[in-house]
Parts: sequence; structure tokens; C-alpha cells
Amino acid sequence: MSAPVAHGSIRRRLLLSLLAGAAVLAIVVYFVVQSVARQVAQESQDNVLAASALSILDSARYSGQEINVDLPYSALSMLDSISDERVFYAIRLENEFLSGYDELPEADGTVAGVPAFRSATFLEEEVRVASVRRRMSTDIGQSYLQVSVAQTLSGQKQTLARISQTSMGIGAGFFLVSVLLAAIIARSTIRPLDRLTVSVSRRGPKDLRPVAAPVPSEMVPLVASLNSFMRRLKRSLTRSEDFIAEAAHRVRTPLAIVRTKAEIVQRKADNPETRTALREMIHAIDDSSRTAGQLLDHAMVTFRLDHLSQDEISLLRLVQEAVERLRPISEMKEIELHAIGTEDSIIQGDPILLQNALHNLLDNAIKYSPAGARVTVALTRHNDGGEIRITDTGHGFPEAELDRLTDRFARGANAESIVGSGLGLTIVKEVVEAHGGKMYFENMPGGGACVSLHFPLP
Repeated sequence: MSAPVAHGSIRRRLLLSLLAGAAVLAIVVYFVVQSVARQVAQESQDNVLAASALSILDSARYSGQEINVDLPYSALSMLDSISDERVFYAIRLENEFLSGYDELPEADGTVAGVPAFRSATFLEEEVRVASVRRRMSTDIGQSYLQVSVAQTLSGQKQTLARISQTSMGIGAGFFLVSVLLAAIIARSTIRPLDRLTVSVSRRGPKDLRPVAAPVPSEMVPLVASLNSFMRRLKRSLTRSEDFIAEAAHRVRTPLAIVRTKAEIVQRKADNPETRTALREMIHAIDDSSRTAGQLLDHAMVTFRLDHLSQDEISLLRLVQEAVERLRPISEMKEIELHAIGTEDSIIQGDPILLQNALHNLLDNAIKYSPAGARVTVALTRHNDGGEIRITDTGHGFPEAELDRLTDRFARGANAESIVGSGLGLTIVKEVVEAHGGKMYFENMPGGGACVSLHFPLP
């Protein structure tokens, strides 16, 4: 039976989804921190520039047809205290330049008493400009006095670069924490499925009880489908077992009756042609009966291999019972059948399957051995297991066909005139390997064949 093909992993998919979400959130965190830091730095600088401009504007006085501006020390020193930046200023009355830097740009859209800001380039440097205007009474009437204060941005850029590195570290730390949390969440989410898998895999081959353990609501349909499948499987297996037993009886009994009738007619028939035809008919019935029986045995073995029992089995008792069961058949063919060895070995397995396998081997040995031959069943115990050796003094195995003797329906060239189906050794091999054992074939030096069955001890 081929194993199911894995198509991705739920744990991996969930983990990748969580990590993708964490990566997106880390990037968002990085840009949010950047934006907030830039906005805070900008607002802080704007507030200081506006305060400096208002301080200069407050110091302006009109007297003697002149405007006197006494630049307060605090107006520019507050900018120097923030960072090592260059500071510029310009004072204008309406469109007339009064003091400072004549080329210094002013902020657009200034309203009386409300600071306006702009970013510009001055003396080949990026600056931030704050402009404030206020009405002032002069000889010619009301005029606007405007003060503009500018500061370079190199220090602010350095600060933002440090903040950028910090925000990048915050984003990376957030992502690493998210990776750890994602792994924990993925494992916690998949744990009920793992528990269900372990619970089902630990069951014995005959344990088809419904799964009753509590599961998450998302897994209820899966468990319900699994329980339904196990119920159907249990019914199907029960019907298959009953069918095999019934078929064995229904097929073998009519064939046995037909064979008996044919033998009676053969003994009473006087015509040689009729006797020959009946003899061929009996041979065909024997062949059909054995083939049907072997097919049913193989079906039974296949069924039980999927539900292998684990009973304690005495190999010594198994050999003795098999020999006694087949002794009448060996005596009818004038074949000596006996068992040797009294050292027992206890193994774990299915007694019915092992009886069937040993019966097939002994039946083959008797069937293919000529009258007067000897079949010996030897039981020995080794350090690593027990061994059953069945030897005969017949014709042995065809050397060219040793590799294919266990193939289904394969029969040797020396078996053409002997009733058989070619399934006996196939059944034996499957049973032995299902019990963890091995089967070996060899021809004896003095003639005859030997089959060895090696079973590991529990």
C-alpha cells in the first residue's frame, strides 16, 4: 500500500502566514516611528524658530521716524542650544529690507500674529524658515513688520538618522519576538491534530472504536468523518471474514462431493475410455479444489495480515501439531514424517497464520516427494531467534527457478503433473515476513530440498 503523498504542511503554512504578517507589521512600525520622529523633530524646530522670531519682533520699537530693533540674546541663543546649526534672520518693513540677510527667503502666506513655515535652500544649504509679521504704527500709517528666522537642517538630519537606526532596531526586535510568538502559536494550534494522530496511530490493528477525545470545533467534521469511516471499515472487514469462511465451505464441499461421485463411477465403469475420462475429471476436480482452497487461504492470510494478532506461540507445539495433522497423508503416500528437536522458542504472532504457513510447507514436501522418501521437521533455538527447518529426500528445487519460487502462481517445471496452485510458498513468505522473520531455500547436497523459517524472539 503506497503512503499518502504529503502536500505542504499546515504548521509551515501557518508559521509562514504569521511571519509574513509580522514582517509587514515590523515594516509598518519602522515607518510609523520614522514618521512620528520626523514630525516631532519638525514641530520642535518650528516652535523654537517661531519663538525666536516673535522674540525679535517683540523687541522692535518705532521712534524718531526709525524702527529700532534690539536683537535679544535669547532670540538666537535658544537655537544654538539645540544643535550646532547656523542661524540666519531677516527683518523687513513691508517690502523694505531693514536688517539681516537680504536674500533669506520668507515663508509664504504669513498672517498677522501667526507664524508661517517653509523649507528652502539658502547659501547652498537646506534651511527651515519661520516668518512672523505684526502691524506697527509709523508716520505713514499702519505697516507690517516681518521677521524671518532660519536654521540649517544638518543636525536635524543626523538626529533623524540616529532615530532611523533606533526604529530599525525596534522593528527587527519586534520581528524576532513575533517569530518566537508565531512558532509558539503554530505549535499550539497544531497540537490537537498531533494528539489525534498519535491517538489513532497507537491503536492496535483491530481497534476500530470511534474517536471520543475532545477536539477543537474546527476538527469535529474531520473526527466525525474518521469515525464514520472506521464504522464502515469494521462492517466491511466483518463481512469479508464471514465471506471467506463461508466461501471456503461452499466451494470445497461441492467439489468434494463431485470427486466422490466421480470415483464411484470410475470404479464401476468397464469402458477404458470412460475410466480415462473420469480419471482426468478427478484430476481436474482436485486441481480446482486445491486452487480454490489456496485462493481462499491467500485471501484469509491477506485479511489477517492487516489485523495481525500478537499471541504467545510455542514453536515446539506448533511443529508437533502440524506433523500430527499431516501424518495420515504422509502414511498414505508411504512417506516417513517426523519432528526432531525439543528446545522450545516462544514468539509473538498469529497462530492461525503460522499454522497455515507450516501446513503449506509440509503439504508441499509430502506432495513433491516420491514414495519411500523422508520428511524431517527440525526445531532449533539460536541467540537471535527460533528456526524451523523442513527437509525432504525428494528431487529438490529446480536451481534455475529458486529466485521465483515465492512468486504468485509460479510453479516449477517439475510440478506439471502434480496438483497445485502456485500460491503455497507465496502464502508462507507473506506470513513469515509479517512476523519479522525470513525464509530460505536450498537444495541438500545428497538430494532433496530444505526450507528454513527463522523467527526473531520478542
